[in-house]
Amino acid sequence: MDIMGHDSRRGRKRFAKVKSVAPKLIPFAVSSCLYFVLWLPISNPSWFSALIKCLPTLCLAFFILAHSWGVGTTHPHSKKFVLGLLFSALGDVFLTWGDHGFFNHGVLAFGIGHVFYIAALGLRPLRPGIALLLLLLGAGLYGAIYPCLDTGTLYALGGYSVALVLMSWRALARARCSGYQRSWGALSVAVGAVIFIISDFVLAVDRFCVPLPHSRFTVMSTYYLAQMLISFSVLDHPDHDSLWKRH
Repeated sequence: MDIMGHDSRRGRKRFAKVKSVAPKLIPFAVSSCLYFVLWLPISNPSWFSALIKCLPTLCLAFFILAHSWGVGTTHPHSKKFVLGLLFSALGDVFLTWGDHGFFNHGVLAFGIGHVFYIAALGLRPLRPGIALLLLLLGAGLYGAIYPCLDTGTLYALGGYSVALVLMSWRALARARCSGYQRSWGALSVAVGAVIFIISDFVLAVDRFCVPLPHSRFTVMSTYYLAQMLISFSVLDHPDHDSLWKRH
């Protein structure tokens, strides 16, 4: 078996994949930079500020569709990831008016988005040990902010926390970190799920418990990064040339 030749082919394919993916991410990169450059005040929400906030997420939905069109094949669950991103964008819109009675609407929209992510990620392999660890982590984080919550947000954030934990479980369960089964898309989704947990926890602590320094920048930068990494799930597709004999 020509191992060096195989590695060389894999390297060329990875480089070709980067070249094909990078241009499709330009709208996301530009719109993300636009959000941080404009840095519109959240004290005066408007439809323009809502658009600027959700535009990077919408660009990621476009990235998934453009990638599918570009490679000539559709990832089997790409539509579900797109729907998850669209509901996340809707959640961004609601949270723009979060201080005006729409916070729980945003939480619900993001929860539905996670449900679509869960459906896209599937239930195999099961790996219940990861689920148990994440449930304990989720319970601990929710318990930390529980005393700060009022009745209106208590149940909304509880339900959302369950959806986020389940999504993270499926993302981490699918990550394959060794051998010939390595999947960079799956690893990317797993990292994105962990960052999503961090982002949401910082948001909850800052909003309900105690103001944190630079919280808005921390929350939004980690949120956009998490969504981008989750969107990379569609980079996984059958590559018969990379399947080595295993026996």
